[in-house]
Amino acid sequence: MNRPARNSQKVLLAASALLALGSAAFFGHTGWAAAQTAAPVTSSVPAFNATRARTENERNTVEVVKAAQDGLVYVSVQSGGRTSTVPRSGTMPGNSDPFAGTPFAGLPFGQGTVPGFQNQPQRGTGSGFFIDARGDILTNYHVVEGADTITIRVHNHPETYTAKVIGTAPDYDLAVIRADKLPTSLIKPIALGNSDGLEPGLKAVALGAPFDLDFSVTEGIISATARKIPVGVRGVSQSVIQTDAAINPGNSGGPLLDSAGRVIGINTQILTGGSEQNAGVGFAIPVNVAKALLPRLTAGDKIITPRLGISYANLSTLDSTALKTLHLPTQGALVMRVEAGSPAEKAGLHAGTQTVTLQDGTSLTLGGDIITQIDGQTVGQNNELQSVIFGRKVGDIVNLKVQRGDQTLNLSAKLTDFTPSATTTQRAQ
Repeated sequence: MNRPARNSQKVLLAASALLALGSAAFFGHTGWAAAQTAAPVTSSVPAFNATRARTENERNTVEVVKAAQDGLVYVSVQSGGRTSTVPRSGTMPGNSDPFAGTPFAGLPFGQGTVPGFQNQPQRGTGSGFFIDARGDILTNYHVVEGADTITIRVHNHPETYTAKVIGTAPDYDLAVIRADKLPTSLIKPIALGNSDGLEPGLKAVALGAPFDLDFSVTEGIISATARKIPVGVRGVSQSVIQTDAAINPGNSGGPLLDSAGRVIGINTQILTGGSEQNAGVGFAIPVNVAKALLPRLTAGDKIITPRLGISYANLSTLDSTALKTLHLPTQGALVMRVEAGSPAEKAGLHAGTQTVTLQDGTSLTLGGDIITQIDGQTVGQNNELQSVIFGRKVGDIVNLKVQRGDQTLNLSAKLTDFTPSATTTQRAQ
């Protein structure tokens, strides 16, 4: 008797529970529907937290810029009746094509400033940065080359100050300038780093004034190290840093920084692809090159690299079929012209006498000596004569191994700062 009563009680309790669940489900559903019509849906994104939202890389970039921006200098130059820049394209003085025989052959390069019309007063802009407490400013030589007046301005200060050139290294595209009457409180040197240990993929931050937009920042990575391009007034092939940090006209002379805020390079050129603006391939002079020259630059020197005094053709960059037809070797420097009074003339080098034009338009003067070695190093595409001479000092004596017809000669030349009487269309050294 007791058992049925207990069963009935369980049934009633179960029914009550079912009714309660159904009622809760029903009223919960209608309550949700009413909420949909009565108020907008609230976002599930939490309130913005600037500290949490920034990535580690962003925080680092901000700190790098804050630490270095007051050391950046905006440079403005004016020259009357002449431009103060070297050519923007791949044709540099003394070179038919500085990249002949390389993947860069025929591609235009720019040096960060836009030359205007000749015979009119020219205004140009560039960048620089403080390197010491005295107020010395490092920049590109092509930024201040030929300038009649130079003025500078520093970050967050509208005042301009007249500056003068202290030291130059035209073949390295480097110069040091110094501003007159600049308050010492405005001098904020940026620490110089080490460019020897760089690796592709490392962070790079470029500061400068692209297109006259002063004090601009771009960020990227080191794309390549020891990339060789023509640098300086003679377009001598030198190792530079390649970066995809945007560099444009006006960035020239500005610093390229690492993640510690130290200068690793001086922005100098861009590979334009014909657009005369950034194409993601920019170049900077390694800071270690500048550090080696700074004692002389800040002391007021004009650093001149030696010359041999010849115009030549780098045979390793020419068409192999044409060389075979002309009975020329595939490597070496074919001497086409010897300057009067030059170290080359005094050493006894002979120039060619017969001019021919190859199918690709290259002009050669045949019959001259072929320099095959310099100080025991084979002269070829990866060890060009111009670059080897460039690495020597004025007064050095170099030993040349020369092929003259069927003869092999050994000649010696004492290098000087000889200046050719005229620029030729072939490579000059």
